[in-house]
Amino acid sequence: MRTREDIESYLMRSNLSFKSLREEDEGEDIWLVRDTSSGENIVISLSGSLVLFRVKVLEMATVENRQPLYEKLLELNASDMVHGSYGLADGAVVLTAGMILETLDYNEFQGTVDDLTLALTNHYEMLSRLTQSGEAA
Repeated sequence: MRTREDIESYLMRSNLSFKSLREEDEGEDIWLVRDTSSGENIVISLSGSLVLFRVKVLEMATVENRQPLYEKLLELNASDMVHGSYGLADGAVVLTAGMILETLDYNEFQGTVDDLTLALTNHYEMLSRLTQSGEAA
Protein backbone atom coordinates (compact mmCIF):
# COMPACT_ATOMS: atom_id res chain seq x y z
CA MET A 1 0.00 0.00 0.00
CA ARG A 2 1.32 3.40 -0.99
CA THR A 3 1.41 6.27 1.51
CA ARG A 4 2.11 10.00 1.66
CA GLU A 5 5.80 9.10 2.04
CA ASP A 6 5.70 7.43 -1.37
CA ILE A 7 4.30 10.60 -2.93
CA GLU A 8 7.06 12.69 -1.34
CA SER A 9 9.59 10.15 -2.56
CA TYR A 10 8.20 10.46 -6.10
CA LEU A 11 8.41 14.25 -5.87
CA MET A 12 12.02 14.15 -4.72
CA ARG A 13 12.94 11.56 -7.36
CA SER A 14 11.43 13.69 -10.11
CA ASN A 15 13.52 16.72 -9.06
CA LEU A 16 10.44 18.92 -8.95
CA SER A 17 10.46 21.93 -6.67
CA PHE A 18 7.69 21.35 -4.12
CA LYS A 19 6.40 22.49 -0.77
CA SER A 20 4.37 20.37 1.62
CA LEU A 21 1.23 22.10 2.84
CA ARG A 22 0.20 19.33 5.21
CA GLU A 23 -2.72 20.28 7.39
CA GLU A 24 -2.28 18.20 10.55
CA ASP A 25 -5.62 19.14 12.11
CA GLU A 26 -7.54 18.15 8.98
CA GLY A 27 -5.40 15.10 8.20
CA GLU A 28 -4.97 16.35 4.65
CA ASP A 29 -1.77 16.00 2.65
CA ILE A 30 -1.20 18.66 0.01
CA TRP A 31 1.89 19.47 -2.03
CA LEU A 32 2.40 22.59 -4.10
CA VAL A 33 4.65 21.74 -7.05
CA ARG A 34 6.29 24.52 -9.01
CA ASP A 35 6.85 23.37 -12.58
CA THR A 36 9.87 25.21 -13.91
CA SER A 37 9.03 24.67 -17.58
CA SER A 38 5.55 26.20 -17.48
CA GLY A 39 5.86 28.29 -14.33
CA GLU A 40 2.52 27.00 -13.11
CA ASN A 41 1.71 25.47 -9.74
CA ILE A 42 0.45 21.91 -9.67
CA VAL A 43 -1.43 21.02 -6.51
CA ILE A 44 -1.19 17.37 -5.55
CA SER A 45 -3.35 16.11 -2.71
CA LEU A 46 -4.35 12.88 -1.07
CA SER A 47 -8.07 12.40 -0.71
CA GLY A 48 -8.84 9.04 0.81
CA SER A 49 -7.54 6.43 -1.60
CA LEU A 50 -6.96 8.90 -4.45
CA VAL A 51 -4.06 11.12 -5.46
CA LEU A 52 -5.50 14.25 -7.06
CA PHE A 53 -3.59 16.58 -9.38
CA ARG A 54 -4.90 20.05 -10.21
CA VAL A 55 -3.66 23.12 -12.08
CA LYS A 56 -5.54 26.38 -12.46
CA VAL A 57 -5.28 27.39 -16.12
CA LEU A 58 -7.28 30.62 -16.45
CA GLU A 59 -10.09 32.63 -14.90
CA MET A 60 -13.51 32.40 -16.55
CA ALA A 61 -14.28 36.02 -15.64
CA THR A 62 -12.03 37.07 -18.53
CA VAL A 63 -14.00 35.06 -21.10
CA GLU A 64 -16.61 36.97 -23.09
CA ASN A 65 -17.74 34.31 -25.57
CA ARG A 66 -17.56 30.98 -23.74
CA GLN A 67 -18.90 28.53 -26.32
CA PRO A 68 -15.72 28.37 -28.48
CA LEU A 69 -13.63 27.86 -25.33
CA TYR A 70 -15.89 25.05 -24.11
CA GLU A 71 -15.77 23.36 -27.51
CA LYS A 72 -11.97 23.57 -27.64
CA LEU A 73 -11.63 22.16 -24.09
CA LEU A 74 -13.82 19.19 -25.02
CA GLU A 75 -11.80 18.61 -28.20
CA LEU A 76 -8.54 18.71 -26.24
CA ASN A 77 -9.93 16.27 -23.65
CA ALA A 78 -10.75 13.84 -26.45
CA SER A 79 -7.56 14.22 -28.46
CA ASP A 80 -4.63 15.41 -26.34
CA MET A 81 -5.14 14.41 -22.72
CA VAL A 82 -3.83 11.03 -21.54
CA HIS A 83 -4.06 11.15 -17.75
CA GLY A 84 -6.08 14.28 -17.04
CA SER A 85 -8.81 16.49 -18.37
CA TYR A 86 -9.92 20.09 -18.52
CA GLY A 87 -12.85 21.19 -16.42
CA LEU A 88 -14.44 24.14 -14.66
CA ALA A 89 -14.13 24.75 -10.92
CA ASP A 90 -14.41 27.82 -8.72
CA GLY A 91 -14.80 30.16 -11.68
CA ALA A 92 -11.70 28.89 -13.48
CA VAL A 93 -10.60 26.44 -16.15
CA VAL A 94 -8.57 23.73 -14.41
CA LEU A 95 -6.59 20.69 -15.46
CA THR A 96 -7.25 17.73 -13.19
CA ALA A 97 -6.25 14.11 -12.89
CA GLY A 98 -6.88 11.41 -10.34
CA MET A 99 -4.95 8.23 -9.68
CA ILE A 100 -5.53 5.39 -7.23
CA LEU A 101 -2.97 5.67 -4.43
CA GLU A 102 -2.73 1.94 -3.69
CA THR A 103 -1.29 1.03 -7.09
CA LEU A 104 0.37 4.31 -8.08
CA ASP A 105 3.97 3.77 -9.12
CA TYR A 106 6.60 6.34 -9.98
CA ASN A 107 6.12 6.02 -13.75
CA GLU A 108 2.38 6.71 -13.50
CA PHE A 109 3.03 9.63 -11.14
CA GLN A 110 5.63 11.17 -13.45
CA GLY A 111 3.47 10.49 -16.51
CA THR A 112 0.58 12.38 -14.93
CA VAL A 113 2.75 15.36 -14.02
CA ASP A 114 4.27 15.33 -17.52
CA ASP A 115 0.82 15.15 -19.14
CA LEU A 116 -0.39 18.21 -17.23
CA THR A 117 2.82 20.12 -17.91
CA LEU A 118 2.78 19.27 -21.61
CA ALA A 119 -0.87 20.30 -21.89
CA LEU A 120 -0.11 23.67 -20.29
CA THR A 121 2.85 24.20 -22.59
CA ASN A 122 0.96 23.21 -25.75
CA HIS A 123 -2.48 24.66 -25.04
CA TYR A 124 -2.14 27.76 -22.87
CA GLU A 125 -1.47 30.33 -25.60
CA MET A 126 -4.35 29.06 -27.76
CA LEU A 127 -6.76 28.97 -24.79
CA SER A 128 -5.70 32.49 -23.79
CA ARG A 129 -6.56 33.76 -27.27
CA LEU A 130 -9.98 32.14 -26.99
CA THR A 131 -10.66 34.01 -23.76
CA GLN A 132 -9.97 37.33 -25.47
CA SER A 133 -11.60 36.97 -28.86
CA GLY A 134 -13.71 33.86 -28.76
CA GLU A 135 -11.74 32.51 -31.73
CA ALA A 136 -8.48 30.60 -31.87
CA ALA A 137 -5.86 32.14 -34.06
